[in-house]
Amino acid sequence: MGEPEQVEVHDFLDKELGKAIPYGVYDLSENEGWVSVGIDHDTARFAAQAIRRWWKKMGMKRHRHARELLITADGGGSNGSRSRLWKVALQDVAVQLGIPVRVCHFPPGTSKWNKIEHRMFCHITQNWRGRPLVSHEVIIQLIANTTTQTGLKIYAELDSRHYPTGIYVSDAELAALNLKRAGFHGEWNYSLLPARKTK
Repeated sequence: MGEPEQVEVHDFLDKELGKAIPYGVYDLSENEGWVSVGIDHDTARFAAQAIRRWWKKMGMKRHRHARELLITADGGGSNGSRSRLWKVALQDVAVQLGIPVRVCHFPPGTSKWNKIEHRMFCHITQNWRGRPLVSHEVIIQLIANTTTQTGLKIYAELDSRHYPTGIYVSDAELAALNLKRAGFHGEWNYSLLPARKTK
């Protein structure tokens, strides 16, 4: 029968190792994914940093002539449509990339239609099913070794930075963003432009 190994659930929290928080980017056109595995908190800054890291390591090489970056995001969580810090963090990304960052949020209750869920994360879950996630290295390896018959490739990296919670974004800070809302459901569809708003 053997001795089953005791493991944790929910962010794989361990008193010594900390957490393992996966945040992914899935490139539809390339069938490639990027997963940043954080160890601190799942915040908007962490999510934006994962996007920035994907662009630096993968995106800019494959899409060097891109004139904007389109992100389809869930309606809640660290990249939620109501998160002010998410918009502030994306403004920084737009400035650093030098191109607009356009965001289309899935309406509440529809995140199951997000392609990243059934084209990437479901395969990661299947790949590590039944395997003890005993270290960050094991988690990174299992994510990076996930493939499919359709040619999915995933790259993974540990993000050991700290992301404090409870950061307050004032009305003035929000108003200072160079944010352009779409005519259709501007609360879910908007762009952050790379040039900061001038007074």
